[in-house]
Amino acid sequence: MLEQSFYTKADEIMNKYPAQERSLIPIIHEVQETYNYVPLELLPYIAKHIGITETKAYSVASFYERFSFEPKGKYIIRVCDGTACHVRQSLPVLERLRSELGLSDKKHTTDDMLFTVETVSCLGACSLAPALMVNDHVHPAMTPDKATSLIKDLREEAAKS
Repeated sequence: MLEQSFYTKADEIMNKYPAQERSLIPIIHEVQETYNYVPLELLPYIAKHIGITETKAYSVASFYERFSFEPKGKYIIRVCDGTACHVRQSLPVLERLRSELGLSDKKHTTDDMLFTVETVSCLGACSLAPALMVNDHVHPAMTPDKATSLIKDLREEAAKS
C-alpha cells in the first residue's frame, strides 16, 4: 500500500494533462521521473482518472522497456553492451561495477537505494565505446578502474547532498 503522498503527487501530475487515453504515457513518464520507477499501485488510479482499463494501462506501461515497476537507486548506471562497446570490453566494466556494489544479474539495486546497474543494447555513443551512462550523463572510454573511481565519486557526491 502506497502512502497518500504518492496519490497526491499523481493528482498533481495528472492535472497537467487532459483526462484522455493519449495522456497515459506522459503521465507514467512523469511519475517515473519523480520516483525513478512506476509504482504498480498507481496504475489503476491513473487508469480510472483517464478512463481506461487497468489492463490497458499495465499493457502500455509494461511494453516500454524504459518504464520500470521496481524502485531504482539515486544513480542509475546503464552499461552499454552494444556491438562496439562489447568488442571494446564493456563486460569487465559491468563485472567491476557489480562487484564493487554487491550486485548481480539478478540483483540490480543496492540496499541503500543509491545505485542501480543495468545493461542496455545501445547508448548511441559507439565512438565513445565502451560507454556507460549515469542518469543522463554519458561516461566514455570506460575501464574497470575508471568505473571504480566513478563509484567513489558518486558516493562522495551523495554524501554531500
